[in-house]
Amino acid sequence: MGILSRASYVIRSKINAVLNRAEDPHETLDYSYEQLRDELQDVKQGIADLTTQKKRLEIQKNRLEENVEKHNEQARQAVEQGRDDLARRALEKKKQKMQQIEDLETQIADLQNTQDNLVEKKNELQNRIQEFRTEKETMKARYEAAEASARVSEAMTGAGEEMENINRSIERARDDTEDMEARAAAMDELEESGAFDSALSNESDLEAELEEVRQEGEVEAELETLKADAGVESDGEADPEVELEETNEAAADPEIEAELDDLKKDDE
Repeated sequence: MGILSRASYVIRSKINAVLNRAEDPHETLDYSYEQLRDELQDVKQGIADLTTQKKRLEIQKNRLEENVEKHNEQARQAVEQGRDDLARRALEKKKQKMQQIEDLETQIADLQNTQDNLVEKKNELQNRIQEFRTEKETMKARYEAAEASARVSEAMTGAGEEMENINRSIERARDDTEDMEARAAAMDELEESGAFDSALSNESDLEAELEEVRQEGEVEAELETLKADAGVESDGEADPEVELEETNEAAADPEIEAELDDLKKDDE
């Protein structure tokens, strides 16, 4: 084999391989099935045409048989009338019609045989089509299963590197989780040992002291307000007239006097 011939063979092989890969088995099987159904339809149409032709010959044969009876009656009547010539002519026509009937019977018999053969072939083709349909669906199912299996195998083969990356990610996540768990355990241990108490107590003392200062300021402000309402100066000296008037009013009210006594008892 020369170089050019060998190159041509290689090219044809590659083209056929590409075409075979591009061919969809589903479409091929369905197309073949439709072709067989078309052939079956052609056979049925041929049988129908043949039956129609046979019926036409049978109708023609029936008409000839009627003519035979008619010519036979004509010959009988001619003989009764003494017209042998007319009887002879009627019998000749009868003979011709009977010959035509024999020819038609032969044609009808041939058509019947042909029809029987076509019906037998039609039934055989119909059975083959049914079998092919079952095999077609089976082959399509097998092809789909094989295709799915191939996809899974390819996915498993191509997923090797991806699985390695996933394993490394899982390992890093496991390490980070263990570090976080160890840190949480250490914080719990420090809290249980009281290592955080000093810092927390210092903060609590500071907040308490600030709260005490704030409350003292509020008390002093309220005291100044009461003094102002009572007419008492900030240094503790009150207006004599106001003090005398309030004293007289307080003395006049036994309830107020009792409350003042209670306050004095609380101070003591």
